[in-house]
Formats: sequence, C-alpha cells, structure tokens
Amino acid sequence: MTGLLGTDEAKKPRQRHIEPVDSLVFTTLMEQLQQGYVSSVAATAGCTFETVNADVWGVDVQIIRAAKTPSEQENILFAQLKSTTQIIPDPKKDYFSYQFTKRQYFDHMVKARTYPKAILIVMTMPPKQLDWTSVDHSGLLTKRCCYWAYLEGATAKPGVAKPTVRIPTKNKFDAYALIDILDRVERGESLDG
Repeated sequence: MTGLLGTDEAKKPRQRHIEPVDSLVFTTLMEQLQQGYVSSVAATAGCTFETVNADVWGVDVQIIRAAKTPSEQENILFAQLKSTTQIIPDPKKDYFSYQFTKRQYFDHMVKARTYPKAILIVMTMPPKQLDWTSVDHSGLLTKRCCYWAYLEGATAKPGVAKPTVRIPTKNKFDAYALIDILDRVERGESLDG
C-alpha cells in the first residue's frame, strides 16, 4: 500500500510560480494535457479511455481492455486524475509526496472496491505552459510524466482536511505499467507494491 504522511502539510500559502498562456483556463488545460497523456498510454496498451462526466464516485476516467474471447468480461480500471506544477519527483528517491486539495478525493481512493479497482494518477508538469510539449520529426514529447498509486485501505488522521500520500517514483504510468495493472486485476491479485 502506498504510504500516508497523514498531516496537513500546506500550512504556508503557496507562491504563484506558474506561467500560463491564459490564466483563465490554466487548470482546465492541465486536465486536458493529462487526459491526452493517459488516453495515449491506454491506446498504446490496447485499451479504450472514457471520461466519467459525473464527479460522484471520485473517478475521472475508466480504462477498458477488451475481453480475450466473446464469452469473457472486459477488464475495467477506474482512475482519479490529478496534476501539479509544484512537484519535480527525484527518481533517486523511493517516493514523492502528493497532497489532495480536498479530503473527499482521498476518501474516494481509499475505500474498498471489489471491482472495478481504482488508482490515482498524478501528472507532474512544468509551471511554464509553453514547456509542456515539444515536437521534432521523431514525434511529440510531453514534458514530465504521470505516476500511479493504489491507495485502497490507506488511512488519514481524523480532521485532516488535505491528506498527503506517498507516490512511488518507480510507478511511472506507461503502457507496460497499465498492462501489468490490468493483468493483476484480472487475476484477482493486489495492486499493492
């Protein structure tokens, strides 16, 4: 299970360090970039990607892998998407800390689910919006990356409004990771560790 720090870490006000192209839609475009990233990974892994429009269950997207035969069930994974310009993970460290902006987002991720399972996907991105992507003849590069964490069963101290969790730096969200996650879910294995 991904570790929990359990306290409100944001005691001091955040300094504005972003450089948006248009500040009115900056956070919307952060979400759009992350959806594009996760959708691309899903396509590479042979899955479909669907947004969940009603934010009732604490999930933003569902990723669906087709069944192997017509008589089998599809494999579905829920994901909550979060993005930040505040964090640059150090790959030499085992994890980085991510703080939820609301307790309810955390609570949705930690509750027990039989099926589908749910993961948190955190995307780190540069604070300068024009640095988010670059392109050359070999392809499009999205700057920084997404990391995933399985939080089911994690706890936070009562009264903590913005729980902080540890995201393993080894859990880069790419097609190989997604295939492994879906294989484990299909076999009924835990996503811990």
